[in-house]
Amino acid sequence: MPLILTAVQGFPLVKSGDDLVGLTVQALSASGLTLLDGDILVFAQKIVSKAEGRWVNLATVTPSHRALELAQQIEKDPRLVELILKESRAVLRTRPGTIVVEHRLGFVCANAGIDHSNVAGVGTADEEWVLLLPEDPDTSARRLRDGIQTHFGVSIGVMIIDSHGRAWRLGTVGVAIGLAGLPGLVDLRGKPDLFGYRLRITQVGVADELAAGASLVMGQAAEGTPLVHVRGFPYPLREASLVELLRPLDQDLFR
Repeated sequence: MPLILTAVQGFPLVKSGDDLVGLTVQALSASGLTLLDGDILVFAQKIVSKAEGRWVNLATVTPSHRALELAQQIEKDPRLVELILKESRAVLRTRPGTIVVEHRLGFVCANAGIDHSNVAGVGTADEEWVLLLPEDPDTSARRLRDGIQTHFGVSIGVMIIDSHGRAWRLGTVGVAIGLAGLPGLVDLRGKPDLFGYRLRITQVGVADELAAGASLVMGQAAEGTPLVHVRGFPYPLREASLVELLRPLDQDLFR
């Protein structure tokens, strides 16, 4: 079966408290898409964070002494720096305009994944809103998967993705930050290659591979397509979580 990724059209702008399961059902129906066993739905992080009310108005943030010092060093709004620190386990690197952190969820990213783009909160023109990552993306993915499966009566996978940079290449790519019902990692060690040799170290980050493809279909600017339908994923679906994709600290050559 070919791998087919389809951007679901007509998904509305999401507000705090919106029912993402209901909105997904409506958008799939309007797009003429049906769900089959083994399909996967990929959600952009932003709509999950918005529905879960992960907005923060910078006008309500009081920066700590540490945030003030760090903000001066990197030329960044100290209120935003305060939020970054609260969302992080550790600060790993800094440079003007950027803080690279170990997020409280365990992965390494810039600015704790806090976003200004395509964010509009309810309030006055002088209020500045930012959006945090979901509190627990794995739980969010399971909640979406369970609700959608109940409605359609099928067995599917759900993934939540975000755009991350990489230490060794330019440009952002889509990566998985929450999983439900599909593998994050596929271990091919012990499998024969084309010439019969047994693979020794090959483990494939299949969730991130799919996330990159879905991100390409979604777009990064004003496309307004935060949901992608996937058919033909070439690996069996199973239960998983983000943790299987996170490299242990003792294997991290960049820290």
